[in-house]
Amino acid sequence: MVTYALLAERLLKVGLLARGGFHPQTEDAAPPTCRTVILVGNAGPEFWAHFQAGRRAEPNPLDAWTRREVNRIAASASGWAVYPSDGPPYFPFQKWAQKADSVFPSPIGMLIHPHYGLWHAYRAAICLHGAIPVPARMVAGNPCDTCRDRPCLTTCPVGAFSTSGYDVARCAAHLDTPEGVDCLDKGCRARRACPIAGDDLYAPGQAAFHMAAFQNARHAEKNQ
Repeated sequence: MVTYALLAERLLKVGLLARGGFHPQTEDAAPPTCRTVILVGNAGPEFWAHFQAGRRAEPNPLDAWTRREVNRIAASASGWAVYPSDGPPYFPFQKWAQKADSVFPSPIGMLIHPHYGLWHAYRAAICLHGAIPVPARMVAGNPCDTCRDRPCLTTCPVGAFSTSGYDVARCAAHLDTPEGVDCLDKGCRARRACPIAGDDLYAPGQAAFHMAAFQNARHAEKNQ
């Protein structure tokens, strides 16, 4: 019998986390035959270690590795997986995350978790044809509500984050300069400024990988 705990155990073996679930309604825009959505994500160092051990020389190695592992686990439960990059139209992963997990929009747009801070991600969702029990969403407050200084809004060296939103072009342009090396090597400085989850910061290699992927994607967009 497929259970949430069983899927969580299988995901954990490859460094991934079951990050809550829900039974979708029409307004959730889940696949039509899906009766249970289980969010799949990462936080902490285990994910990166498993990816490094299983990565292959291929385009978009992290996405490819994630699809291999999550597709396999979903199939073992007679389900299937969907991903943030599937589309258009795209599945509303941020909406799903806020329904299933204790995350909240931060001042810089990323979803913040009370324990992981900004150092986490949603990689996929497992869809099941049947409705299975899922854990109740943990009740927790938004840590940003009690953060007086909000250093995430003032730490970016080029002011790419503000209450008006995220200036992607300004951020990307900074990464192409010598002054952008710190962000490229260690990860977004605004993200690092968040006082929540200091122990869960991505390791330098992981941070550099994600920043390089962001930079390469922006270059590809400019060249289209």
